[in-house]
Amino acid sequence: MNRLHLALILCPSVALVAQSPYRADLEAGHYLKAYAETKAALAQNPNDAAALAAESQALSSFQRFPEALSLAQKALALKPGDADALLARGLARAGTAVQARSFSSLGQIGDAMDDLESATAADSSLVTGWISLGLAYQQLPGILGGSTRKALACADSLRRVSAAKGDALQGMVLAMDGKWDQALPYFGRALDGAPGDAQVVAMYLQALDDKPARKALGDGPWTQKLQWEAERLLPSVKSKARGVEAAAECLLDAGRAEVAWKACADALPAVEAPSILRLELGKIAARSGLHRAEGLAYLDQVTSQPLEGGTGGYAAAWWRKGQILQALGRADEAKAAAQKALTYDPKHPGAKKLLESLG
Repeated sequence: MNRLHLALILCPSVALVAQSPYRADLEAGHYLKAYAETKAALAQNPNDAAALAAESQALSSFQRFPEALSLAQKALALKPGDADALLARGLARAGTAVQARSFSSLGQIGDAMDDLESATAADSSLVTGWISLGLAYQQLPGILGGSTRKALACADSLRRVSAAKGDALQGMVLAMDGKWDQALPYFGRALDGAPGDAQVVAMYLQALDDKPARKALGDGPWTQKLQWEAERLLPSVKSKARGVEAAAECLLDAGRAEVAWKACADALPAVEAPSILRLELGKIAARSGLHRAEGLAYLDQVTSQPLEGGTGGYAAAWWRKGQILQALGRADEAKAAAQKALTYDPKHPGAKKLLESLG
């Protein structure tokens, strides 16, 4: 499971299961709100299994996986077989495995898959569960349980809960399988069915901004389509951080860094999760060399305040900060930033490379 897709999944019921009161906020990506509410609930009752599971899911979105796993385990001890707690443990295990980047993580991947399968079996209305499981099935090799057929079955199940998100998941699976032409109609239907849904828009734009789409379209047409689609969809998600972030990524990869910067800066005052766009602005500054002083100021905010998701989390924020500091000739500060990134993710390749370049 790559980091971009991990960031994504850490974004009417058909099952007669009592839903967690925090699920709607978690599925909408309102992680800080859910986190604050669970902390208040747990202050009143430390054994509230629903609050423990929800706090765990919020912590996974912050990429604080050891804490997330501990809370999920406690929730399951209090309420064995609970779908939200199983989902929480699956997300924490998956995040830990991705961050480990080693063969020792294979067992954690298998355990995460088991949890996600059990969670969706216990409650078939789990949107995050189906998306997480579907992407995992598609990305893992067969020897670890990967299967395009099973991934597409997850999309079918999700369609019964949310037609648009089921179509978007099917589009992602087909795109990752190298079938871009087959994926497009599903993305089109998803976007038509849920205009302005940030998760659907992000799923489409992330699939477009990936190697299979680039290979299918060819470099020139792909670059042009990245720009066109990002600019077309941006107005529909301009108040939703994850949608703006996905559009900015496409613009950045299309060579339109200044346009990406403006999109994020213009949206920043109105979005529900500004920390995500501050991180994206820092990334744009680090990659493009534009607006370095402003980008550094945004990253200073990100690294000193709660971060509500975003690709790479605090490790990425410190790494990008180090890159800008290096470009500004502030080598000692850049080295300290790279070292700080490695405290969050000891195997972060970008931070390790930056540290090596600084001697």
